[in-house]
Amino acid sequence: MKEKKSSASAWKSVQIGLAVLLGLFVYAYGFDVTKVNLEELRSERRQESLTRVTRTLAQPDLITYDKQEVTVNSPLYVPCPLDDTLSNIPEADTSSAYLVIDPACANPGETVQVEGFNFPPNITGPIRFVPGSDPLNVVALGRESIKTDGDGHFATPFLIPERTSEEPQHIRVTISENVGAPRFTQNAKDTWDKIIETVFMALLATTAGTILAFPLSFIAARNLMKSVRSPLTSVALSVLGWPIGLGLGYYIVNQIGVFTIPLSENIFINLVGVIATPFILLRTVRWALPQEETKIPTPSLRAARLFVLFVSILIAFFGFFQLAGFATNVSLAVEKTLGPLGFLATFLFQVSDILRIITPALGALAAGGALANFLGHIGQRIAEKNAAVQVKTINYILAPLAGAVIFGLLGALIEWLYQVGRFAYTFWAPLIIGAALGLILAALTQPKTTLPTGMVVYSITRTIVNALRSVEALVMAIVFVIAVGIGPFAGMMALGLHTIVSLVKLYSEQVESIMPGPLEAITATGANRLQTIIYAVIPQVIPPYISYTMYRWDINVRMSTIIGFVGGGGIGFLLQQNINLLNYRAASTQMIAIAIVVASMDYISSVLREKYV
Repeated sequence: MKEKKSSASAWKSVQIGLAVLLGLFVYAYGFDVTKVNLEELRSERRQESLTRVTRTLAQPDLITYDKQEVTVNSPLYVPCPLDDTLSNIPEADTSSAYLVIDPACANPGETVQVEGFNFPPNITGPIRFVPGSDPLNVVALGRESIKTDGDGHFATPFLIPERTSEEPQHIRVTISENVGAPRFTQNAKDTWDKIIETVFMALLATTAGTILAFPLSFIAARNLMKSVRSPLTSVALSVLGWPIGLGLGYYIVNQIGVFTIPLSENIFINLVGVIATPFILLRTVRWALPQEETKIPTPSLRAARLFVLFVSILIAFFGFFQLAGFATNVSLAVEKTLGPLGFLATFLFQVSDILRIITPALGALAAGGALANFLGHIGQRIAEKNAAVQVKTINYILAPLAGAVIFGLLGALIEWLYQVGRFAYTFWAPLIIGAALGLILAALTQPKTTLPTGMVVYSITRTIVNALRSVEALVMAIVFVIAVGIGPFAGMMALGLHTIVSLVKLYSEQVESIMPGPLEAITATGANRLQTIIYAVIPQVIPPYISYTMYRWDINVRMSTIIGFVGGGGIGFLLQQNINLLNYRAASTQMIAIAIVVASMDYISSVLREKYV
């Protein structure tokens, strides 16, 4: 028994030793791959460069002064004259800054001692050799500099260059002195403008991303979608309803927009439309969707209610277009009178443009969802109330059609992306393959059996989200720069897209971790899926949703400094420009601004989380 324990202990020691050796091997290979070399760090050239850049970064270009230059010239003979010319050199005026050169003449290549008196204290400036007899000559030779002490005095040796003349030449010292009150540099002002641009770019991206991520998170949650099952008949009819509804909805709403173009120029008609639309909708929807039924509605009453509901939806879209026209007219009317607040008029104009763009898209989605839901209910009733043989026959017809539609749309997407140019490959082949797969599915599926449609939607949604999330916002910014041009708008769109896919993942995982008790209780009352989400899911996820949203804003502020490197706007663009120009003092200003904003965002978000989450 002791021998077995001893052998087991020895084998464990061998395993540990092998693991340590393997770890050493991995890290040794890592050192080789990453070219770890401390000799380069210890080189004198690297140390000098590092010291210079570090000192420059520690002196951000934030404050400047008005400059007053002090320029002093003192004569010097090169070479020494043979006569008594030196005795004719006038004495310096000691009441102001002056130079004393010892000796007053020298041969080229010799060194003279230059002393300065009465200069501004603790100031650094250049000392140059001025060839020729004119002390105001702009040509100056040399690269040396001097620094005065607390009394405004300096002494330095100066090497005479190879410039000879019978006339007196000069040594010039130029010093700039700060005068007046300090003020912010232009770089500091540019940094302020860009950091404000960065913060609001992140804010708009976070807002747009949150609005779109919120509904998507529920269909990306496994626990909510796992129970969603439908018979093949319902699924096939829903698939057929989506493209038809999308096309019809877009066409109808777009025609409403075309109809409202002549009316959009009249602000009075716009105002009447904006005010009247909510009252009309309230009345018609209340009649079409009563809260209580006194008696069972007749088929004709149901048809009338559906028609009124359809008209109400059209009126709502008409109201959206009138609201867009009203915003446009108001913005144009007040733009000149607002003065410095003219950005409010620009905001109204852009909002009106957004409304005109998204209204047909919303109409398409509403019509597609409504038609798919309506046909899905019909398919559900067909599967429940008809005999299995009849349902099977219907499935043999609908499933191939649905498969052909899905694969036909995929083929159209492939043709658009890759421009194959072979109609048989990108249209007929996908249609035939989709129809064949639909036929096989109809043959293998029992007529009354329900399919896990919720899990299919969940898998597709999570796949798309994960694929987009794997693409960095920097790459997205490059694409959007091509789409809308260089500037913060491209950066905002890139951050917005990345925010959507990131928050969908975070939100959906939070939904998956909710307590099942309230969900089961609400479901047991007979509530539909929307009511279940509103009353059982949302109350549990609102606090973490707020926390994730604030954290995402913090991330977007930091990411916006990077996407500026590819033209996405924000302070990153200015930072990259100064780094490329080796202007480290200006770059240090941008780094400080980024650090302050990120730290402030972290503090604000922590306070808000503590108060509301």
